[in-house]
Amino acid sequence: MDGCRWLVLLTLSEKYQLCWPFDGTFSNKIPEKTQMYRSSRFGTLDASAADVRCRLFATIILVTALFQLQAAPVTLAEFPFQYREGLLWIAVTIPQSDKPLNFLLDTGAGVSAINLNTVKRIGLKLGQEVTVHGVETMLTGYWQQRMSAKVGGVQLPGKYLAVDLEKLSRSCEQPVDGLVGMDFFRGHIVQIDFDAQKIRLLKSAKAEKSDEALPLELRSCGMRVPVEVNDRQRQWVRLDTGCATALQWVTLEVPAEQCARQMAIGLAEISIPQTTTTVGIGRHQFKNVPTGLHETAIFPGEAGLLGNGLLSRFSTVTIDVKAGRVILKERHSAQ
Repeated sequence: MDGCRWLVLLTLSEKYQLCWPFDGTFSNKIPEKTQMYRSSRFGTLDASAADVRCRLFATIILVTALFQLQAAPVTLAEFPFQYREGLLWIAVTIPQSDKPLNFLLDTGAGVSAINLNTVKRIGLKLGQEVTVHGVETMLTGYWQQRMSAKVGGVQLPGKYLAVDLEKLSRSCEQPVDGLVGMDFFRGHIVQIDFDAQKIRLLKSAKAEKSDEALPLELRSCGMRVPVEVNDRQRQWVRLDTGCATALQWVTLEVPAEQCARQMAIGLAEISIPQTTTTVGIGRHQFKNVPTGLHETAIFPGEAGLLGNGLLSRFSTVTIDVKAGRVILKERHSAQ
């Protein structure tokens, strides 16, 4: 068993103001002494000419810094995560627990969730019963009372679905107490920095020329982005930071004899055929990508899952739901 390879997917039926102290005025007229010393091959500028040049140089620096400040994204808040076992682990604090809880940041989960055993351990009450759809399985979940959950100083969603995550939890090195799902991303511009292992909430997001900006489509059950697999026409796949593998692909093209099989852990244990593919993400192309194969759609309207195995090849992944795009910053070593 390749532990902790999958994660449950859940669905339900300032303005800046800069001041520069300056006690003079600029003029198109060049001071006489400046003109005089320009015509001289040798000598030293007097204090007046040097002062003008110094102020002009300082102004250029100021304007350059101002443009850089305007171009840089404004970070409203940030908190750390640990990238382990192909997943994004965050430490969540709630009043009912003396110790932080182990949550996963999961864009593939339609709602945030908490492990049923964790609910019982910390004494939360279960609410309305609902049916939960996962990867090739269904089970019962419960809405529980709203709780105040934070990571660092950032407030997380207050409504959680209590569901059995024990199979997933046992496949990982540490227990999984819950998931922070798509509902967290609806109200924020979220940047995942794989290099610094930081999650940032940004005031705005702007793609630089070297960045890749993909269209992002928000659906009631999840978020999806377009990719190209084996030079085929563009297909929509779920953006899934809860998927530890690179790609799960819905296809009948690859013959069974070309595939190996691998166990996957989520709400259930399933054996998935494996192969390698060439994946195009915008103008970037990745070869020999380990890919799980599926004969039928995991979720309607999606050709698979784009997971951390590929997302982590970028330096940062910025998810801007309101603008409908994902900005990928290239890591110089990525090929």
